[in-house]
Amino acid sequence: MKKYFLLALLGMALALNVSAQKPIENAKFHIGDNMEWANPQFDDSSWQTISMTENWDNQGIENNENYGWYRAHITIPKALLNAADQKESIVFDLPKADDAGEAYLNGKLIGKNGQMPTDKGGYRSNWNAVCSYAVSVDDKAINWDGDNVIAYRVYNNGEPGGLFDRGISVRVPNRTDGLEFAFTETTDKKGNPLCNISLVNTYPLTQQGTLTVSVSDPETETALSNATKKMSLAKGKSAVIPVKYDRTKMNSIEVTYTDAKSGLKVAKSYIPKYILTPDAPDSPLFNNAPVYGVRPGSPVIFRFAVSGKRPMKITSDNLPAGLTLEAENGVLTGALAKRGDYTFTVTAENAFGKDTQEFTVKVGDVIALTPPMGWNSWNCWGLSVSQDRVMSSAQALIDKGLADYGYSYINVDDAWEAPERNADGTIATNEKFPDMKGLGDWLHSNGLKFGIYSSPGDLTCGGYLGSIDHERQDAEVYNSWGVDYLKYDWCGYSRKFAHEKSKTVAAYVRPYLLMQQCLRDQPRDIFYSLCQYGMADVWEWGRFVDANSWRTTGDITDTWNSMYSIGFVQQVKVQPYGGPGHWNDPDMLIVGKVGWSSNLRDSRLTPDEQYTHISLWTLLASNMLIGCDISQMDEFTLRLLCNREVNSVNQDVLGVQASRDVKDGAIQIWRRPLADGSYAVGIFNTGTENLKVDFSTYFKELGIKSLKSARDLWRQQDLDPSETTYFIPTHGVKYLKVTY
Repeated sequence: MKKYFLLALLGMALALNVSAQKPIENAKFHIGDNMEWANPQFDDSSWQTISMTENWDNQGIENNENYGWYRAHITIPKALLNAADQKESIVFDLPKADDAGEAYLNGKLIGKNGQMPTDKGGYRSNWNAVCSYAVSVDDKAINWDGDNVIAYRVYNNGEPGGLFDRGISVRVPNRTDGLEFAFTETTDKKGNPLCNISLVNTYPLTQQGTLTVSVSDPETETALSNATKKMSLAKGKSAVIPVKYDRTKMNSIEVTYTDAKSGLKVAKSYIPKYILTPDAPDSPLFNNAPVYGVRPGSPVIFRFAVSGKRPMKITSDNLPAGLTLEAENGVLTGALAKRGDYTFTVTAENAFGKDTQEFTVKVGDVIALTPPMGWNSWNCWGLSVSQDRVMSSAQALIDKGLADYGYSYINVDDAWEAPERNADGTIATNEKFPDMKGLGDWLHSNGLKFGIYSSPGDLTCGGYLGSIDHERQDAEVYNSWGVDYLKYDWCGYSRKFAHEKSKTVAAYVRPYLLMQQCLRDQPRDIFYSLCQYGMADVWEWGRFVDANSWRTTGDITDTWNSMYSIGFVQQVKVQPYGGPGHWNDPDMLIVGKVGWSSNLRDSRLTPDEQYTHISLWTLLASNMLIGCDISQMDEFTLRLLCNREVNSVNQDVLGVQASRDVKDGAIQIWRRPLADGSYAVGIFNTGTENLKVDFSTYFKELGIKSLKSARDLWRQQDLDPSETTYFIPTHGVKYLKVTY
């Protein structure tokens, strides 16, 4: 999981001779740390050459908890100045450094992200920071028209590590580069949506020009509005232009600034959040899967997910002996000692109508018959998590209605552990979690499940106590607290693993098998989530250590590149291994306000990328664990997560993960068979241009003669099955349920 939070040392370095106008992707590299390597006269000819566009792990280099240096030789032509309309600074656009980095130009420090272990205050990861550093054109460190060395010192705290994302490029910015655009979504006094466009001048000169703002509907190719305004902005000044748009459909806002003197243009486009999920009816609707797995004698804790206006009464006339159903909140509790299927009818009724569901509790060896839905603290709070913050999101899960759509797990991630164990060796909580059992009891009283986090190593990813040599004690404590889910993160075990004589699959299995035995000895069901990033092809053996899910990749971040790589690339090979009780896990959801710290911000995914994210994860039968602060969730994110027809694909009881059946340029089609004989189909546009796609073009490849029915899952609308041409925006999706 959070490999970027372990304490220790790592290393690397790079070089190449090319013109500064072209990006440099390769460089010289060396493991270790020596400040002499920043010296431009240092001879790096014996160093190996690697790429700066991807982590060193992907290039066969193991370098955890250590430093590494890259060195790149660059010619910076003075002719760059001639093409620019301002000649004050030169900007070095550098790769991102995982986990912390320092950049030197001919021996002079020009930029830094994160903190090294030797810095005041100690190590701090800033692994996803954009690294663009400006240097005055008069700086004596620049050797115009000659050889320049950019040396990049990187500290890696845990795999993966090193430089990634892009190569090195050099530019002299123009006057218009001093303009910064920001888009803020808000409402007017009547509650109508507005997008405030903020234009800020960051350069020490007055910007004079013309601003054109246009709004269009890309799907219908219709221009909705257009306005032009003359602008004059002194240094540090800003202007705000409000723009109206329609929140029920995709609108594209195009902003173009034209400099009056040079004619140079700066253009930005923005797609405001738009809501496809329709309003839920006031009458009751069941939104949970119709099955629930539990082991004999284990406590049943299940909350029926029913949308509709409250107050509502949820009852059953034929409830099995041993179970109790709370009418007010639909919480099912109790225990069933005998193996078998227990089927009964549940009715939800309010002033607007009623709905019924035939529900089966399957008592046997298999739990997690459908993927878990809930929330995890990491992507929002990181190491700043606290009991108050957990309860805030849990209460919001209920108050905002997410519990009415099947979200039930509340999982506390890293940073709850005390610095030392109790005298008897049992694990203790730190001051941020004063009453872990009380937290579990409160969650259970509301029909929610309680999740916890640990590592098979001595320390967790965040440097807190792991479970090594205390596995049984920890499992027993988890049981006493009422824990229903354990996320078991490899992280600190890498130190012990480094001393393994033979790094066979058995060596990877060993720590997870040990904890599995301890968990199964507890008198309650604990969902067992392996978090070890897909090492040793965990999907091939995860079910044999009784894991209910296993991470198939490294950590996800809220960028298209991260989500694309994890979802569209790395899940193809694991498709056959997921199924009821044992699920592939491509990591948590990155919608809403995230930040991995106390400083939260909106996800950097565009609205269409977020529709793609949720569509693909439901097709993949993934764990659906929300990663944002639910208490701050806006209406867009709420509707994104609470679409009953989309979620029903994820919770389909057949449990077959989608396969990628078509890959044609930017178009990918993923298809998942469903229990009712229909198919969920995601037609994805992974390219950079909006497309109109004729689905029937791929019928032969998919084995389809013609569609009998087609339904738009996001809009919850039936479509004419003979009309198969769909508009799909860049990084967007058309999500269908079809029969043929």
